[in-house]
Amino acid sequence: MPIEVDIDVMLAKRKMAVGELADQVGITPANLAVLKNGRARAIRFTTLEALCDALDCQPGDLLRWQRTGGQPKTSEGLRQTAE
Repeated sequence: MPIEVDIDVMLAKRKMAVGELADQVGITPANLAVLKNGRARAIRFTTLEALCDALDCQPGDLLRWQRTGGQPKTSEGLRQTAE
């Protein structure tokens, strides 16, 4: 999946346990594990907000987009696609 989840990184930086984060966010440790292991298909903005609040971070600290395969798109390639 091109969206990478970096919750483990923030947990380590904050020296926080998964169970503690799950309690602060209001989700089960199992659902947090699904999210942090990249198996989730979606996340609610309210959950993302709670994660950012508990970890004192920005959404971009938890989620990042990773291009998969192929060459990076250039502005020329984008123009051709749009035409």
